[in-house]
Amino acid sequence: MNPLLVPARVVSLILCLACLCPVWLSAQTAAPAAAAPSVEQRLASLEAYLSNGDPSAALKDSGGRIPAGLTTPSVGVPGPGHNTWMMVSAALVLFMTLPGLGLFYGGLVRTKNALSVMAWCFGITSLVTVLWWAVGYSLVFGKNFGSPFLGGTEYFFLRGVGSTPNPDYSFWVSHNVFATYQLAFAIITPAVLIGSVVERMKFSSVLVVATLWLLFVYCPLAHMVWGVNGYMNGVWNAGASIKAIDFAGGMVVEMASGFSALILCLFVGPRLGHGKTPMPPHSLVLSVVGTGMLWIGWYGFNAGSAVAADGVAANAFMTTTLAAGVAAGTWAVFEYLVRGKASVLGFCSGAVAGLVTITPACGFVDATGAMVTGVLGGGIPFFACTKVKGWFGYDDALDVLGVHGVGGTVGLLITGFFATASVNPNLSTNLAALLGKSLWVEQVKGIAVTLLMAVIGTALIALVVKRVFGLRPTIEAETEGLDLDEHGEEAYIFDAKS
Repeated sequence: MNPLLVPARVVSLILCLACLCPVWLSAQTAAPAAAAPSVEQRLASLEAYLSNGDPSAALKDSGGRIPAGLTTPSVGVPGPGHNTWMMVSAALVLFMTLPGLGLFYGGLVRTKNALSVMAWCFGITSLVTVLWWAVGYSLVFGKNFGSPFLGGTEYFFLRGVGSTPNPDYSFWVSHNVFATYQLAFAIITPAVLIGSVVERMKFSSVLVVATLWLLFVYCPLAHMVWGVNGYMNGVWNAGASIKAIDFAGGMVVEMASGFSALILCLFVGPRLGHGKTPMPPHSLVLSVVGTGMLWIGWYGFNAGSAVAADGVAANAFMTTTLAAGVAAGTWAVFEYLVRGKASVLGFCSGAVAGLVTITPACGFVDATGAMVTGVLGGGIPFFACTKVKGWFGYDDALDVLGVHGVGGTVGLLITGFFATASVNPNLSTNLAALLGKSLWVEQVKGIAVTLLMAVIGTALIALVVKRVFGLRPTIEAETEGLDLDEHGEEAYIFDAKS
C-alpha cells in the first residue's frame, strides 16, 4: 500500500467532518418544532362550531397570537351544518326573485305587460350575476382599498373565492357559498326597484339603469353597512363612524330600492292614462302565489343573514313569522275601517310590508319587538300607499316606496328602540353603551346617509340614461303592451272553450 495515500485519506476525512459540522450544529440549535395542540384546545376548536365562534381562539396565547405551526383540523374548514343552511338560504333568496317577485309583480300589472315584468326579473338576474362575478362582490366585501366606503379589487372575477371560509364574515361558511348568498341579495334589490316603473320603461333601459345602480349605489352602500371596515357597520366595525345596525337589509335593500324607485318613476313619468283609465291587476291569484313565495323565501333572506345555523338565525326565523302575520292582519283591519272591505290584495300588501319592516330588526329584537314591528309595519305603509301617494300624485305603480322605502325606514327606527343583546350577543361588544339610550340616533344617521345616496345616485343615473338611451318606449308600444312590442310574446288567457 502506498504510504502517501494514508495521510491523504486522513486529510479527506477531516475535510468531510469539517463540512458536516455546521449542519450538525445548526440541527442542534434549530428552534424546536411547534407543540401539538392539547386535547383541550382541539375540543375547544370543535365546540366553537356549535356557538358559531372562532375555532382558532383556543390556540391563541396570552398575547392573542397563535404559535407558528399550531392548528387543529377545525381551523379553516367549513362546518357542514352552517354551510348547508347558507346554501339553502341562497336558494331561498333567489326563489324570491324567480319566480316569487315575478309572479307578485306580474299579477299586479295588466295582461299586456305581464311577461315584460318576468323578462325584467330574468334580465336583471342574468346581468347582476355577471357584474357580481366581475367586480360587484369585491367592491362590497373586499377591503384592500382600506376605505369605509368601498371594498377592494382582491376578489375581482371571484379570484381566490374558494371553499375555505373567509373569517372576516364567517368562520364556518365557505367563501364561495357566502359570495353566492350575497349575489341573491344583489339580484333582488334592483328587481324590487323597477316595480315603480312597470308598463312604461324600455327593457334595454331597465338593464342599463340596473347596471349603473348596482355599481354606484348598491355596492358602496352595502360595503358601508356590511363591509368589515364599513362606515356604518356598527356590529363588526368598532371604529365605524355611524354605529347603525341593519341585520338583513333595511338600508341596503329596502330603503335603497324604495326611495330609488320614487326617483326613477318621477324621471320616467306616469303611465298613459294614469288617474283617468282604470288599471286593475290582471291576476290577483298570481300575486297571491307570488306573495307566498316571497314569504317563504324571506326566511332565507332574514334568518340566513345570521350566516350560520345558530340561535340568532332561529330568533330571526321566529320574528319574521310574527311580524309578517301581524302586519297582514293590520293592513286588512285598516282597509276594512277605511273602505268597509278587507281585500286579498290588502292581505298580500300587508304581509310583504311586515316582512320588509322586520328585515333590519329580525336578528336584534325579541318576540315583543316583532309584534310591535308587525303592527307598525302594517299600519304606516298602508297610510303611505293609500294617502301619501294620492296627495302627491306620483305613479309608483306597485307601491315600492310605500311598502319598501317606508317599511324599511320604520323597521330601522324600531331596531334602534327594541334591539337587545339578549337576542344577539354580538351587540354586547360594540353597542352595549347605546342600547336603550341613543342607538336610535345612530339609526337616524344611517337612514339619512342611505336616503341621500339613493336619491342623488338614482337621480344622476336616471338623468344620464334618459339623455343617452331614453327611458320610455314609443306611445304605440306602450299602448300595445310591452309583452308583444319588446318580447314578441303574449300572456294568453284561455277560457274553457279553448
